Amino acid sequence: MLPTELTLSRVIRAPREAVFAAWTDPEQLKQWWGPGPVTCPEAQVDLREGGSYRIANLEADGSITWISGNFERVRAPEELVYTWNVSILPPGPTLVTVRFLPHAEGTELVLLHERFTDAAVRDMHGEGWGGCIDKLEAMLAG
Repeated sequence: MLPTELTLSRVIRAPREAVFAAWTDPEQLKQWWGPGPVTCPEAQVDLREGGSYRIANLEADGSITWISGNFERVRAPEELVYTWNVSILPPGPTLVTVRFLPHAEGTELVLLHERFTDAAVRDMHGEGWGGCIDKLEAMLAG
């Protein structure tokens, strides 16, 4: 793995249309977004190529970290490609590609996050994505 990218893959026991909707619908995002104790009090999504999104990460200490970007590709329910900016990190977007693949047990979610400045920032995102996807799985299983 390059120090500037990370890849995660997880099988989610839900149809890919449901997984795609949970990933892109603001009301559903607010139910699962945020690793560990982080919650999402606000999510805005303009789901179209060129459209933007903005997601609030409410930290345990009460501070909010904003994640925002623009959609470069929207192919429901197969793939999303979007830029990724984090308010507490130096400016300069990274790039996220999420594929929602058919799988015998539901949906294989394959996430590629690239263009990190260094391995430490990549690793921080790897932990964050893992925690978020854990919550997504739990929401769709419930």
